[in-house]
Amino acid sequence: MLTEATIESWLREDVGHHDVTNDVPGETTGRLVASESGVAAGIEAATRVFDALDADAEALVAAGDSVEPGETVLRATGRARSVLRAERVAVNVAGHASGVATLTREAVRRAATASDPPTVAATRKTTPGLRGVEKRAVAAGGGDTHRLGLSHMVMVKDNHVAELGLESAVERLRARASFATKVEVEAESPETAARAADAGADIVLLDNMDPETTRRAVRRTPEDVLTEASGGIGIDEVETYAATGVDVVSLGSLTHGAPALDYSFRTEGEAGPM
Repeated sequence: MLTEATIESWLREDVGHHDVTNDVPGETTGRLVASESGVAAGIEAATRVFDALDADAEALVAAGDSVEPGETVLRATGRARSVLRAERVAVNVAGHASGVATLTREAVRRAATASDPPTVAATRKTTPGLRGVEKRAVAAGGGDTHRLGLSHMVMVKDNHVAELGLESAVERLRARASFATKVEVEAESPETAARAADAGADIVLLDNMDPETTRRAVRRTPEDVLTEASGGIGIDEVETYAATGVDVVSLGSLTHGAPALDYSFRTEGEAGPM
């Protein structure tokens, strides 16, 4: 959830304590304009940045809409000082989120080439303080958010197995979780994937396996147990992994490696007399 405190911290960081640059009188209207094609996301968050400084902002596109160069996605009206102060934070948030949505849309398109397309998902490799914005951007691009935090799912990783053993880790953590909470177990080989399924995993994460090994692991996992391929998968590898029969392909790069979509912000008219 994007809170007022978060937005305030963004603005405090950017504006500082003595902003002379934007000491501009009068009223103005500004437009956030796409400089390249992509998928819109983070526009509502950008409007809230303007709103926090008492500028009247309106989103002109919805999350998930395709945008083209020259298209206005947001308009803000108010005191010139407020509009100009909000500008950079709003552009940064919208650009980053739209970049995530655009990359996600491309990953989903590539996964759709499989005869039985897998779900494309993000991971917890998000930017501290921006997880909500980034996860919403993944959803805007047609992807799955995956778990939103540690409490959203039980994830038995290699360190848990090293400390407790695979079967003991699954038993211990499942006993402490709600009946409604799924248990996912990380596996680094087809053999471990089969053990994880036998131990009671709802989902088996096939970690850092090449496509052929992933295919073999999927075959060794019962059909009622979901399989997820993850670990260093790049956008150019999505089609190959999608063809392995895996249920989910997750990419950390959707959130930590997406290039920002290029937006520009321009005001329309004079700020007023000095």
